[in-house]
Amino acid sequence: MKLAVNNINKTIRKKVILDNVSLSLRSGNIYGFVGRNGSGKTMLFRALSGLMRIDSGSILWGGKTLHKDFSVLPSLGIILENAGLYPNLTGIQNLTYLAGLTKRIGPDEIIRAIDRVGLNPSDKRLYGRYSLGMKQRLAIAQAIMESPDVIMLDEPTNALDETGVEEIRDVILEEKERGALILVASHNKEDIQVLADEWYRVENGRVIRPGEGS
Repeated sequence: MKLAVNNINKTIRKKVILDNVSLSLRSGNIYGFVGRNGSGKTMLFRALSGLMRIDSGSILWGGKTLHKDFSVLPSLGIILENAGLYPNLTGIQNLTYLAGLTKRIGPDEIIRAIDRVGLNPSDKRLYGRYSLGMKQRLAIAQAIMESPDVIMLDEPTNALDETGVEEIRDVILEEKERGALILVASHNKEDIQVLADEWYRVENGRVIRPGEGS
């Protein structure tokens, strides 16, 4: 499957957020996006997922047009700056609630996702008492639990220790092998070098392709 991005633009309060962005992204690959805070990485993900409408241009997934044939990508796992999970629920309760909204998976898939990111599904601690690293792991579990066709990860290794970084990178690579299209935004160039098949630099809403990953 292909995600085709054709000359998209977005302006908010007279500030250019996305500036004539075009991309051609295919399933089974990881695409990296590097840029400073405020460069447009998060807004790009919001636009490509359908969470934010663009002013002009088009975004097509499998030949169908976003905001015309569907309002958001139909099979999407995404983490942005704020995971939006409930502090008064445990990790598994949070994911069970979210899975209930789509009814695509059951308890086994939820438990497996939590296991894969290095958390204990039986942990009774409330999410509000999780460390930052645990919160990040649970956000990754939420993004992958339904085995989505498209995964967008904004700073996926943020707040993780060295072991956690390696574990989450392995999970991301496993999702690539499954055939998912994966977009990773990071200020950590090492993440991009390790994970990405192709990478782009984001500057002032423009997306520039300097080269391919190793």
